[in-house]
Amino acid sequence: MSVDATPVPPDAAGLKTLMDVLAASPRAEIAACAEALEPLPDAAPVRGPEVGLVMVRGRIGGDGAPFNLGEAAVTRATVRLADGTVGHAYALGQDRAKARLSAILAALWSQGTRRADVERAVCAPLAAARAAEVSQVRREAAATKVDFFTMVRGDD
Repeated sequence: MSVDATPVPPDAAGLKTLMDVLAASPRAEIAACAEALEPLPDAAPVRGPEVGLVMVRGRIGGDGAPFNLGEAAVTRATVRLADGTVGHAYALGQDRAKARLSAILAALWSQGTRRADVERAVCAPLAAARAAEVSQVRREAAATKVDFFTMVRGDD
């Protein structure tokens, strides 16, 4: 029985979700989740992993004129699996291993045959961990909230 090696056209929303989760997660967590997919296929580097800089822009008040805030290091990697499937990844910082592992997982996801495995073993647990972190930060911020109010005294 032969398997069709033609890559499945990527589902843009699903791939974006995977890439968002991989970019926001630490390498150790990604590697731990990827162990469920072992053995990972051999991946030939197409580009990188290589480190570069991007300009970070900001706005005052969210709607002011944009200004250059500074530069940030970004690592990118592109890999090709044996069947020709290509995966791309970008990671903030200089972690080359994270960018390469993320590119391999993106390529596996793009294969189509392992998409459900990648979503179950990698995307879902990492998304849950990121959601828990956001929830914790919100709870901590809410605990410091102070409500100010004005009372009118009746001795006018």
